[in-house]
Amino acid sequence: MFVFSFKTKILFSAITLGLISQTSFATIPDSLKLDYAYYAPTSLVVKEQKLLEKALPKTEIKWVFSQGSNRSLEYLNSGSVDFSSTAGLAAALSRANGSPIKTVYIQSQPEWTALLVSKNSPIKTIKDLKGKKIAATKGTDPFLFTLQALETAGLNKKDVQLVHLQHPDGKTALERGQVDVWAGLDPLMASAQVQSGAKLLYRNVGFNSYSVLSTKEQFANQSPEAIEAVIKAYEQARKWAKANPSKLAELLARESKLPVPVAKLQLSRTNFEQNIPTALHINALKKSGSILTEEELVRKGTNVNQVIDQLFDAKYAQKIVGK
Repeated sequence: MFVFSFKTKILFSAITLGLISQTSFATIPDSLKLDYAYYAPTSLVVKEQKLLEKALPKTEIKWVFSQGSNRSLEYLNSGSVDFSSTAGLAAALSRANGSPIKTVYIQSQPEWTALLVSKNSPIKTIKDLKGKKIAATKGTDPFLFTLQALETAGLNKKDVQLVHLQHPDGKTALERGQVDVWAGLDPLMASAQVQSGAKLLYRNVGFNSYSVLSTKEQFANQSPEAIEAVIKAYEQARKWAKANPSKLAELLARESKLPVPVAKLQLSRTNFEQNIPTALHINALKKSGSILTEEELVRKGTNVNQVIDQLFDAKYAQKIVGK
């Protein structure tokens, strides 16, 4: 829950009494909590370069590590973070299931997930997956990617054995032969390719939803200036990432404790040209969103298209990016 500090309450009183103008009051809380993740490289830049600390010197900035979209959304819904880095489809799923979140910024367009098999696997096509064990983290893009991939061959989740593991554990399970297939997520996916010779069984950029930044509706209503400050920092990070690909790879490698070639492979399939949520992003999610209904991942009767329309709020990014 968002709580105003004593200092903020005094300012509200001053506004009410007419002692200071509304425009001079900045609704930025005493602390901001954000997550950072290896699958969201610009979050690493914001954190490492202390962009928010520099922009908001009077605000305490707290960082929480997320292993995947599911963890990130858990943190957002529990109040552990105010801003969450996730896949767009995972954010849509969260809102469809009752979480009042708003996506306010597009971090990138990655191809961060695909289906991988081990180096010597006999599996060649999606049809070969019938009856096989697939490791995937429920509620994340790789999990939803898996369901969409199965559909391309006329299969569904009942035709396979889905093993719900966090991304690092899924990679380990594939390498140990405990599962037949892993729905990977970068940089772990790139690591499996480079270090253990894992092969991409199936890839489809269209099934990868955008990397997005979201917050709670209540927070957005109470602290729009904080959202603008965070988006400004992420915009700085995005521009730096585009201009410094080698340095970004070094940062990602250092943070994830993976070799630079792994980081470079991940970044080679990440497009940093995105920022403002638009109809392009909404329509892309709607194309993928049908899987949420078909697989009964949302409550019966949920209008997923309406949920996706309500998920995005572009006004903050439009204001910042346009400057």
